[in-house]
Amino acid sequence: MRALIKALAKYQVRNCKVLLISGLATLLPLYSGFSNLAWAYEPSTENPTGTPTEVAPTPCQPIRSAQAGGLTRFVNDVTQTATLIEQPAIGMGTLLEQVAPQMLAYLNASPFPEINQRARLARVPVIMYHDILPEKKVFFDVTPEEFEQRLKLIQQKGLTPISMDQLVTHLRTGLPLPEKPILLTFDDGYSGHYEYVYPLLKKYNYPALFAIYTAKVGKQMGRSSLTWEQLREMAKDPLITISSHSVSHKVMEGLTPDELAIETQESKRLLEMELGVPIRYFTYPEGKYDTQAVEAVKQAGYAAALTMDDNNEKLAGQSDNLFAIGRVGQSRLAEMVDVVWGGPKLPAFSQAFDFSSPVVRTNTTVDNTPFIFISGGKPMTIHAKTRDQVPKILEGTEAIAAVDGGFFSLEFLDSNAMLGPVLSQSEGEFIPGKRGEIPFLAKRPLVLIGPKSVKFVPFDYIKHNTLEGIQAEMPDVTDAFVAAGWLVENEQPQPIERFGRLYSVNELRHRAFWGINQAGQPQIGVSQEPIGSVDLGAALAKAGFRDAVMLDSGASTSLAYKGASLVGYTPRPVPHVVALVPPAGALNASCALVSSR
Repeated sequence: MRALIKALAKYQVRNCKVLLISGLATLLPLYSGFSNLAWAYEPSTENPTGTPTEVAPTPCQPIRSAQAGGLTRFVNDVTQTATLIEQPAIGMGTLLEQVAPQMLAYLNASPFPEINQRARLARVPVIMYHDILPEKKVFFDVTPEEFEQRLKLIQQKGLTPISMDQLVTHLRTGLPLPEKPILLTFDDGYSGHYEYVYPLLKKYNYPALFAIYTAKVGKQMGRSSLTWEQLREMAKDPLITISSHSVSHKVMEGLTPDELAIETQESKRLLEMELGVPIRYFTYPEGKYDTQAVEAVKQAGYAAALTMDDNNEKLAGQSDNLFAIGRVGQSRLAEMVDVVWGGPKLPAFSQAFDFSSPVVRTNTTVDNTPFIFISGGKPMTIHAKTRDQVPKILEGTEAIAAVDGGFFSLEFLDSNAMLGPVLSQSEGEFIPGKRGEIPFLAKRPLVLIGPKSVKFVPFDYIKHNTLEGIQAEMPDVTDAFVAAGWLVENEQPQPIERFGRLYSVNELRHRAFWGINQAGQPQIGVSQEPIGSVDLGAALAKAGFRDAVMLDSGASTSLAYKGASLVGYTPRPVPHVVALVPPAGALNASCALVSSR
């Protein structure tokens, strides 16, 4: 796919423009991998004046813009890109850089109904509400005044409420959502949803999902019910997504196949008939389901399903799959607004670097091993005068996070002598490696850091033991050192042979590492449990590293963030770290929530 997009650059401007519009707009709706994603459009063959044009200004007119989510946004991006191609000040390569990552994300979606690995790094809460009414009857009721205060909190904290379609597209493809996304959901179809919630959603222009069980609509069941007329009005609004909540609100665990078919298929049929909109999502009554219930939901043609477990609330990316998307109770909203994150940027189409992103900490689990990753900012190294704990080394510097760096001499307890050459911004002096030691470091990764880029090259102990030698590799180099071994190169995990004679290369040890992720951002981290180097490389490739190298590990494994150590033990003091400096004025986020892979 990358080769195809690169080939576009060889086309004449006019040919490429037509191909982008007519080809991609045709390709994506037909792509079988997205048969379960929202895609609604009407062809437009002429401009508003009726005058034929070389390319229509918009190839698609969204029918339900709030629900069309990522796919509509993607085609709009393609359209905007094509209209700019003929502007001489904008290069073809730049335009392809903008649209190619999104196209690749769509065409490389995770197998249905799996959740994309990139989406598991995001932190997207799906908030569950029940009744909204003037006087509370149970503890989880919310008054209209309280609900509006929560919408104001969402607004004040800079969150962006999203639609269910946007969430599902994100979970399938890993496409990043807005920086701080949140999904609002309301169960059971109470009249307060129309009387109080719907007007407030329109006032703030916030989308939401309403889970409806059909036996309740228009009937005096429970405390109150929506009518079909109210639901029709809501369903016509692009802000509103209607989800099936079964026919009778029976708990679906243990139901017979016939009962499951009625609860899933008949509710969908009736809602679609009465409301005139497709019903793509299901919400399990009381959040409970079993294997047979999931299969019934699949067979009924739903694209995803929401659940809930009071004892194990999950963010969306932590869910098992699209048919068990976890939710969080409304009482935790104040907590959630401070941890939300829309996920990492898309992988760069080229080998570009991004040293301008905020520094973000993420806890995640890959292949059953827990990790801490810290990404963003600008990379640098610090070569301290003596050994110390990493938080202490960061004191008085601009760096906000750091991991222990290269190997150092153990000859003296306070020595800062490194194995191999070292150049650090903290000293500004190139220190060559000892001639008797450096032959043993041959072909290990030589890390070169500059103001705008990073290079990892095999260490040549003859060529690279002088400042002139490393400047020949990178003229504007500011930092250099020799790392322990290659973990990931060009997105591929490296075999054991790549580690050469490195001691205890595949023994289970705590590991420290750093590299560049697929968005071009520097990323440091540690394993929170012992792991072998080969398995570590495989895990980091899954976690989205473009390139990664191992640092001094075992007893030296250290990671610090905002002045605190993040490892649960006292590591060996070190004299050298790889650090991240936040961009000027950036707001940095921290979260200890766990996601699984």
